[in-house]
Amino acid sequence: MTKYETICYEIRNRIIKREYPIDQPIPDEISLAKEFKCSRMTMKRALDILVVEGLLYRKRGHGTFIVQSAIQDSRVNVIRNEGLTNLIKDKKVTSKVIKFEVQFPSEEVAAHLAIDNKTPIYNIIRLRLVDGEPYVMEKTYMPTTIVPGINDEILYGSIYGYITNSLGLTIAGSHRKIRACKSDDLDQEHLACKGDDPILEVEHVGFLNNGVPFEYSFSRHRYDKFEVTMVDMKR
Repeated sequence: MTKYETICYEIRNRIIKREYPIDQPIPDEISLAKEFKCSRMTMKRALDILVVEGLLYRKRGHGTFIVQSAIQDSRVNVIRNEGLTNLIKDKKVTSKVIKFEVQFPSEEVAAHLAIDNKTPIYNIIRLRLVDGEPYVMEKTYMPTTIVPGINDEILYGSIYGYITNSLGLTIAGSHRKIRACKSDDLDQEHLACKGDDPILEVEHVGFLNNGVPFEYSFSRHRYDKFEVTMVDMKR
């Protein structure tokens, strides 16, 4: 990892472990830069990532504070681009593979992945369960040229873990659109939804640190198992 990524990782862990008081600002950039023996610019970049993730927010003239709701709630909060397995480390996350095919992409999928329609992709549908309870249905498209070697073993575990640990790729960020939808037959069958239950769908494009998109997906969440934490940056 780069210096700022290492710092970001350490400060994130301190926040999650509540090593900083949640009702006071964290140490300022100058103090943290001295502690981590880095430039102030490097420290600012590390903190900027945590602001984007929703763990920190800046209050002009007062300092940088922890977003209390991001660490106090037991629901799933999409604040980092690390995959469900890493977001819920204290619970057992398992997968049920509903569909796994290699095919050529539609024009829409190719456009989101910045590839042509002759580049093969994985078409994956997985049900993700937490402690045996259905949480989210993931419909994922990934170029086989960027994420080679996906097999059944990986599908039943963590795809993000395979990308970062086995392939050595760095996931940098994502673009997300969140919308409310009606549940469909697949949701009702696998997420234990009723016909009139709403679904929260997250349309997602994930990027590597070189700016290349590696994932285009739709995550369909049970309405009672998902929420989004947003930070309003007052200026």
